[in-house]
Amino acid sequence: MTINVAETVTFELADSVSDAEFLTQIRTTENFVRNCPGFIFRRLSCGDDGRWTDTVIWADMEKAQAAGKAFETQDFVPALMATMKPDSVQMRHETIHWAIGAS
Repeated sequence: MTINVAETVTFELADSVSDAEFLTQIRTTENFVRNCPGFIFRRLSCGDDGRWTDTVIWADMEKAQAAGKAFETQDFVPALMATMKPDSVQMRHETIHWAIGAS
């Protein structure tokens, strides 16, 4: 059985940042994430409470952690992080034990 890892980052936007501005900024990460070894899937969502969730599925924990380390050194990071309330950002890496999809 393949043991994939879900990376889940939740956050709120900074007060002066619109959804449209944030979506433009988050797209600057696409090339980086898409080209990381072990990348499988990414989804960005926002709840009625304004809290955003960025979910990335990785092949395994080693690849997820390596991507996280490499992410920190990317040129787009300061501008991206400026769109979020710093004290609202929470990140988790969790082993996926079960999943279901449409048949």
